[in-house]
Amino acid sequence: MSGRPRIAVTSPSFSRHPTLRRELLELFADARLNQDGQRLAGAELREFLAGADGAVVGLEPVDGPLLDACPRLRIVAKYGVGLDNLDQAAMAAHTVVLGWTGGVNRRSVAELALCGMLGLCRNVFHTSQRLREEGVWHKSGGVQLTGRTVGIIGLGHAGKELAHLLAPFHCRILANDILARDDYCREHGLTPVSKEEIWAQADLITLHVPLTPLTHHLVNRVTLERMKPTAFLINTSRGEVVHNGDLKVALRAGRIAGAALDVFEEEPVTDREFLTLPNFIPTPHIGGNADEAVLAMGRSAIGHLRAFFGVGEGA
Repeated sequence: MSGRPRIAVTSPSFSRHPTLRRELLELFADARLNQDGQRLAGAELREFLAGADGAVVGLEPVDGPLLDACPRLRIVAKYGVGLDNLDQAAMAAHTVVLGWTGGVNRRSVAELALCGMLGLCRNVFHTSQRLREEGVWHKSGGVQLTGRTVGIIGLGHAGKELAHLLAPFHCRILANDILARDDYCREHGLTPVSKEEIWAQADLITLHVPLTPLTHHLVNRVTLERMKPTAFLINTSRGEVVHNGDLKVALRAGRIAGAALDVFEEEPVTDREFLTLPNFIPTPHIGGNADEAVLAMGRSAIGHLRAFFGVGEGA
């Protein structure tokens, strides 16, 4: 490759962030930024990345047809931690490097999961909404999180971080992961169990798994029926891990006590009936979006580009 590398940033949030934009342009002055605020896909995405040697992507899909249309592309740096939008086999076949650092937003995600747990247990959101919107002084303080049984499904970066944050609450923590985590569980006082045991025993179930064929609709009508009627569900992982329609039915019927979802099968979610259920707490995919996490994710992507192309400090 001759001359300066051409960089394209597809993520609107990265492109609009003043600090990330400045730090990227200091290294790659001609970088193309997606500042229109629109999520790119299909022909628009291919056109935007045409001629790029390196890319920063967020949730945009990178697959074989895209890579066929972008023969110059040599590295894709991930802005974020989820990899389900990247066809890694296609990237390997096209000799495109993946720039990714796992867990850079784990504290942000874990804090939101803890927020959902506390809010559901103490009935914070429902009583606050009724007081604010209806003037109803509904003194229903829920239950304490302290001492509850928490089931963590997915003991990766965010799952471990949440377990750490739960330590002062003296919860009984049941953990499940596709990988063997017995040593970690033993060291930190967690109990490794099957998913079936979590469905049956946990007062709160929190999901921290990637989206794969094994986790797609992991929570569905069958698994919801196995949960305790007093249980709460929290999902800050990927929207498709929970069958939203089945959860809506379960919440309406009181099959479980409540749920907090930060991610949805379709985003932005538009089902007003679902969103306004009194035992449901929806947030607009902000789990990994704390200011500190946004900077960490963006700087990780920039760092991968800098190292790959050998520019800037320490090159």
